[in-house]
Amino acid sequence: MREAVLLVGGQGTRLRPLTLTTPKPLLPVAGLPFLTHQLAALRQAGVEHVVLATSYRAEVFADTFGDGSSLGLRLTYLHEEQPLGTGGAIRNASAGLTSEADDPVVILNGDVLSGHNLAAQIDAHVTRGADVTLHLVVVDDARAYGCVPTDDDDRVTAFLEKMENPVSSWINAGAYVFRRSVMDAIPVGQVVSVERDTFPELLASGRHVNAWKETAYWCDVGTPEALVRCSADIVLGVAPSAAQQLAPAPAWWAEADRAQVDAVVAGGSTVGAGAVVEAGAVVEGSIIMPGARIGAQARVTRSVIGAGAVVGAGSEVSESVVADSAILAPGSVLTPGSRVEATGAQS
Repeated sequence: MREAVLLVGGQGTRLRPLTLTTPKPLLPVAGLPFLTHQLAALRQAGVEHVVLATSYRAEVFADTFGDGSSLGLRLTYLHEEQPLGTGGAIRNASAGLTSEADDPVVILNGDVLSGHNLAAQIDAHVTRGADVTLHLVVVDDARAYGCVPTDDDDRVTAFLEKMENPVSSWINAGAYVFRRSVMDAIPVGQVVSVERDTFPELLASGRHVNAWKETAYWCDVGTPEALVRCSADIVLGVAPSAAQQLAPAPAWWAEADRAQVDAVVAGGSTVGAGAVVEAGAVVEGSIIMPGARIGAQARVTRSVIGAGAVVGAGSEVSESVVADSAILAPGSVLTPGSRVEATGAQS
């Protein structure tokens, strides 16, 4: 039986105030909790059992997905009382696995949407007898990332921190295949980073760390800007999703179109159940959560409007976040980077 671990314990601080009530992996992307897209991709790759490594608001995951049967999976939830880092979380989650020492186990960061061929990555890991196989993607500017150089045989040679002149444009994409015994060798109950501790230690000891290079669609949804872009990309048909098989469209509605006269909803926007877009309003490339209301003649661009929030008539909201139940007075103007909490406080 093929197994996987999903790392979903982070607090999602860059997405606040949205994550004050909802863990980052459960924020809506193209109308579904983000994690649904990852779970469907795992099932598509032949995974049958997934261990969710939880920490922050752990109870919400089980409430959302239950035993996983609706997705054709078996889900197990393992909770960290204190955050243990990526490596510590992987070691903690290994207690829920049934795989043998040499079996491959997929590990996914819980905030990455990738269109790469995960099944082929697993097969390459097994065929090459690797200890760990990392999915790498190429980026135009690797200065914001740690880069991962490889040799001519696609074996990883180093893990380098952010630098002004990166030696490689290939970066860690957050999708790994581990030999089960490598997971079990991580110290129990300790804070460990696979990027800073485990992977460099494997290289230093001569273990086989393999690279799976594939330049498919890839998006880290860790910021509001990336969250709305990823969601819009699925709706527009730019990004793949095994969970949401949509024909490319200007927008996705959870129920019948509730846009009033002359309202425009486009750019890959999603509109949750019970949300209303009033007359003359324009919503472009945004996420409108359930029960929200966009007032007449308002304009919302590349933003997230929380559940039950109200954007007053004639308001301008650009590249901003409005929390659940927050209320914007008519004529409000939110410039890029603004965050509005439920009290109305703006940052």
